[in-house]
Amino acid sequence: MGEKFYFVFLDNKELNRLRFWIYTDTRRVMNFVVQYETFINSEWHPVVGYDLAHNSFHRDVMYSKGKKEKYSIPIQNLKDALNYAEQDLEDRWEFYRGRFYKEFKKKK
Repeated sequence: MGEKFYFVFLDNKELNRLRFWIYTDTRRVMNFVVQYETFINSEWHPVVGYDLAHNSFHRDVMYSKGKKEKYSIPIQNLKDALNYAEQDLEDRWEFYRGRFYKEFKKKK
């Protein structure tokens, strides 16, 4: 059994990152969290995350005012789900950041 926790930066300034927590038994993914976070006003903010809480694979979309929306994703194989989460966040982090930042500015 193993547990990994690490970050992957998405930009050269290291203001956008993916946070990974992956729990495996000897060869299989058993649980995980992959979350895109952005650094605004001297602190890290969660923007979009994937996890298995509530016994289903889903995406959480966070808003700067504290609201969170859940979207269930029908992928059963946990390794496939982990790959999907990582690929989506790597491909779309700029889109997610733009949406979050636009709302963040309105909050002020």
